[in-house]
Amino acid sequence: MLRLEKRPQPSRALSLSTPLIAVVVTMIAGGLLFAALGKNPFEAIRTIFWDPLFGEYAFYYRPQLLVKGAPLILIAIGLSLGFRAGIWNIGAEGQYIIGALCGAGAGLAFYPSDSVFLFPFMVIAGALGGWAWGMIPALLKVKFGTNEILVSLMLVYVADQLLAKMSLGLLKNPEGFGFPGSRNIADWESATSWIAADYGLHWGVAAAMIAVILAYILLNKHILGFNIRLSGEAPRAARFAGVNPTRLILFCLGTSGALAGLAGLFEVSGPSGQVNIDFAAGYGFTAIIVAFLGRLHPVGILLAGLLMALTYIGGDIAESQLQLPAAAIQVFQGMLLFFLLALDLLTNYRVKFAIQGAA
Repeated sequence: MLRLEKRPQPSRALSLSTPLIAVVVTMIAGGLLFAALGKNPFEAIRTIFWDPLFGEYAFYYRPQLLVKGAPLILIAIGLSLGFRAGIWNIGAEGQYIIGALCGAGAGLAFYPSDSVFLFPFMVIAGALGGWAWGMIPALLKVKFGTNEILVSLMLVYVADQLLAKMSLGLLKNPEGFGFPGSRNIADWESATSWIAADYGLHWGVAAAMIAVILAYILLNKHILGFNIRLSGEAPRAARFAGVNPTRLILFCLGTSGALAGLAGLFEVSGPSGQVNIDFAAGYGFTAIIVAFLGRLHPVGILLAGLLMALTYIGGDIAESQLQLPAAAIQVFQGMLLFFLLALDLLTNYRVKFAIQGAA
């Protein structure tokens, strides 16, 4: 019979290697899934992981890794701070949406201004919008002891409804012939976030890299980062050390909300280009996979975000070239988190084989 035995200390080797093992196992299981759909599994895996980097049009797809990865990295960095402290923000998708609505709304309120201050104003509005949405579960938890997981998750559906209302109402393009959605912000030079429009690069890419650097410094060089790590690893020791849980909750949920809001603002002023009903792309939920795949470490999140972006881009190629259904690609991405969590068990437990004695 098999049984699990707790390790005296978590295995550092397995902690570092399980993300890579999870990726390999996901490729195998994904290949079986694609084979069951009647597709060549080797061709499908090659299309997803190889073609965007080394295929015929890799010169175009490579910069897109940064574009697709930027919102995932920004959101995941914010989530990782809370996760490390044992504070679970599952509603980053809602904060992403509200950040986009606030940022786009702030810019469209001054349309067609060509002021150089317009885009910085939009950035501040987007960050504040996401921060305010993240502070709702934070304040409810601090004041009434509510569960931040449930509150933040339920607020995603509220944000979805606000997105639909704004697309059909206040932010609707008056020159859009009745179609839902705002004006095209990406074509509005003073409000756009492009750094290199020819390659699709926008300021969100730079913000993601800055967030990685600042998060690394915070967690390794600042007393606040020490308190975050201590609260997650040894909550009782944190209480004895005088760590203020209220401040930690407010900081972690507020920061993760602000970064998610920034991701939404950069997306609506860049690749998406406008507020519309279909704006929510699931980045807030996918970023949870990125955070755990990157071991809640800033550098790991950077690499995990690029890997997840690779599956997005490769998945789109596989959909068009191999006629793979979009749902199969989403299942493939979900497998990554499933296998990562399953293999994580081996970090803290070892499998023991035992012969059951005869009665």
